[in-house]
Amino acid sequence: MLKIYNTLTRDKQVFTPIVAGKVSMYVCGMTVYDYCHLGHGRVMVVFDMVNRWLRTSGYEVNYVRNITDIDDKIIKRANENNETIGQLTQRFIDAMDEDAAKLGIIRPDIEPRATDYVQNMLDMISALIDKGFAYTADNGDVYYSVNNFPGYGKLSGKSLEDLRAGERVEIDTHKKDPMDFVLWKAAKPNEPSWESPFGGPNNGKGRPGWHIECSAMSAHHLGQRFDIHGGGQDLQFPHHENEIAQSEAAHSHNGEPCQMVNYWMHNGFVRIDDEKMSKSLGNFFTIRTVLEKYDAEVVRFFILRAHYRSPLNYSDVHLDDAKAALTRLYTALRGIEVVNEKIDWQHPQATKFKAAMDDDFNTPEAMAVLFDLANEVNKTKSIETASLLKSLADVVGLLQRHPEAFLHGNIDAKLDQTLDINTLIIQRNEAKKAKNFSVADQIRKDLAEAGVLLEDTPQGTIWRRA
Repeated sequence: MLKIYNTLTRDKQVFTPIVAGKVSMYVCGMTVYDYCHLGHGRVMVVFDMVNRWLRTSGYEVNYVRNITDIDDKIIKRANENNETIGQLTQRFIDAMDEDAAKLGIIRPDIEPRATDYVQNMLDMISALIDKGFAYTADNGDVYYSVNNFPGYGKLSGKSLEDLRAGERVEIDTHKKDPMDFVLWKAAKPNEPSWESPFGGPNNGKGRPGWHIECSAMSAHHLGQRFDIHGGGQDLQFPHHENEIAQSEAAHSHNGEPCQMVNYWMHNGFVRIDDEKMSKSLGNFFTIRTVLEKYDAEVVRFFILRAHYRSPLNYSDVHLDDAKAALTRLYTALRGIEVVNEKIDWQHPQATKFKAAMDDDFNTPEAMAVLFDLANEVNKTKSIETASLLKSLADVVGLLQRHPEAFLHGNIDAKLDQTLDINTLIIQRNEAKKAKNFSVADQIRKDLAEAGVLLEDTPQGTIWRRA
């Protein structure tokens, strides 16, 4: 029985979908003005894992992950680059897709772009104005009135008074309350804009605020109420808090709000030196920068070996450790022709794996099962056990390659590719038999410098990449 930690209720709850056998899931995606950093990578991997497990559990999943392709940062970056907003955003959408594919991410079922849903946003803003939850300021901006929504703060667990005291709010004399947030921004010179019915300067022309985007797109694709809403922990407030306020007020009936989401999920931060990785702090590593040094599956494993709600500490030491651990799993499968069969969930190890995943997607415990199986394979060379290891790993998108392909990988260019590695191994073995250990050691050293590690086993010498 799957249990999910619900940020809204602050406890684990048994997952019961709105429609039996089906899951509707929305995840806040990227704002595409730069390359994705590892924090974005964690969001993608975490909810890819969730999507995979829900499908493995027999659910029909409708997974929506949006793309924000219009906001202040995008406009600023396009102007700096002297390119159109469309050129900028498409370039970084393509880059995001490339990074995601390398990390083994299954494409979401729907990837809506904000600029395609402006009319949906206009309709929702109009409904909020009609119901008394929003107002047009004298500068043409439209604001949400947080005082008029009694449930504001329920996701973050803070009252409006706490939020006013604890949050640094930019002073805006056009707002009725400092906590009010913008739904529609009046047009400014040299910025993209759309027609609106809200009046004010430029006859109501403007563009949507950030928060309204997800409310409009999720409602369009998943309905007024859906099962799971996910995203990074940093989105809990104010973005997701504001989504709730917008959606539940806009869809209210006879003054009663319509619950937007049943289960709110938030993954933890990626941290560097005890600080959250973010572009604003300038301490981020892009996914593609990390992938220049580490295999993409190593990065995926590094993310999954931590529980999705816990902080993830980035360092070369931790990634090196992840690489060594994943190598142990692949080494266990070496030389065994696994059989791709349907998983027997009654098998004791499969039962443990399922129990871990059903306990709020506890991937650290699930990874422990994989290593238990790998240890058994190393002892018994059992095809059945190796096949189960491969199949369970496949559930979370790991062990996707032939062991030799992972273990050999790309060898450093210093090694002359016309020289057969196996020939060097033979030469080393002959040198050892002749007690010419200096030659044998030099061959091992030369190969190691080129990224090839030798391992002497009872069955002979094998090699893998460093």
